[in-house]
Amino acid sequence: MLTAFRSRLANWFASDDLLNHANFRRYWLASTFTSFGGIVGGMAMSITAVLVLHADAAQMGTLTACQAIPFAIFALPSGVWLDRNRRFPVLLASKGVQAVSLALLPLAYWLGILSMPWLYTVAIIQGTCSIVGGGAEQIALTFLVGRDRLVEAQSRLVATDSITRLVAPGIAGVLVQWLTAPGAILINAAGFAASLLNLRRMKVDEPSPKPSTQHPLQDIREGFRFILTQPVLLTMAWSAASWHLLFYGHMALSVLFTMRDLGLTPGQMGFTEMFGGFGVMASSMLLRRLNKRHGPGVPIILGIACTTICYVGVPLLPAKLFGSAYWTLAALSVLIFISACGLMLYFVPYQALRQKVTPDELLGRIINTMRFMTVAIAPLGAMLAGYLADRLGTRAALGWIGAAGVVLTIAMACSRTLRSVRL
Repeated sequence: MLTAFRSRLANWFASDDLLNHANFRRYWLASTFTSFGGIVGGMAMSITAVLVLHADAAQMGTLTACQAIPFAIFALPSGVWLDRNRRFPVLLASKGVQAVSLALLPLAYWLGILSMPWLYTVAIIQGTCSIVGGGAEQIALTFLVGRDRLVEAQSRLVATDSITRLVAPGIAGVLVQWLTAPGAILINAAGFAASLLNLRRMKVDEPSPKPSTQHPLQDIREGFRFILTQPVLLTMAWSAASWHLLFYGHMALSVLFTMRDLGLTPGQMGFTEMFGGFGVMASSMLLRRLNKRHGPGVPIILGIACTTICYVGVPLLPAKLFGSAYWTLAALSVLIFISACGLMLYFVPYQALRQKVTPDELLGRIINTMRFMTVAIAPLGAMLAGYLADRLGTRAALGWIGAAGVVLTIAMACSRTLRSVRL
């Protein structure tokens, strides 16, 4: 049986041009390791804050904001730096730093010195590596597969991510109860370490960028100028900035709401998050068809609409829907399915479209300038959500996020630029 499985797997790789490419296969495996560890570690870190350190809404808002603050500080200079230096060593270094910083959290817990400021610090380090290493990773994928195959490559990654999301949340719930929440964060650290080891095996012949005598501020201005003169990028920038404001606000309160207001256990949270895997799987089947028929703009708008359904629906859930906690669990699972599907419908064509319209020599600057313009505002959303939750209650604060999501969805649906764009 094992021989037959290996034979089928080998035939699958051989029949797929991308997966048959050794470098892309290693990139794909590295992405899978990171995704799996990130799902487990993301749940574990939030649960650590709520259950172990007894964080309130304002502290959860601050923790979420710390993940986005580096985008405001480092996005612009790192974009210039990436355009002037080889990206692959930056990618490897960021994976290593992320692994080590996460491994320090369970160590601090076992030594009895873990605190919210410690979590804040690790969140800032993770955010910094995400903006620097994440930009390098996106550029690496563009050169690895070519611009014309970006959506196809992202679809492969999305399909794998759907399987990861089916498996990882359930394992996360078990690991949190078995290893404790801080101990489960080690899985996230291990994911980055495995990703680093796999990426090191890639045979990368990356040419050094041409030296530049131009002042870095001039490079930054060129990045902004290019975005402001491209209607598609400008529309994507304001809409993504608005969406990130809401997303980080919702993320800051969601674990607090589901555990304290709805009364879910870590295991039940893991069960509901597994439905996100089905949502990602559904998006991978829809993306290519939607993109071929309507272009990337329509999936982006549909993705925003799906996440808004989640933002509106979650605060409407009672602790016992129809008199039973199980109906609440089922309804939350459906909302997470819709939200995960929407996230992929939004981000895959968004990234492909951004890379498609950007020249090679501007890739680092445009990727990180766009990330600055869209994510730098996110800490405000997280902090504002925590402030509203402290004064109005978590449910009411989530309700305001849902209402704002409806307004954003309508505004994006009215955008002719997005509806008509083609790759």
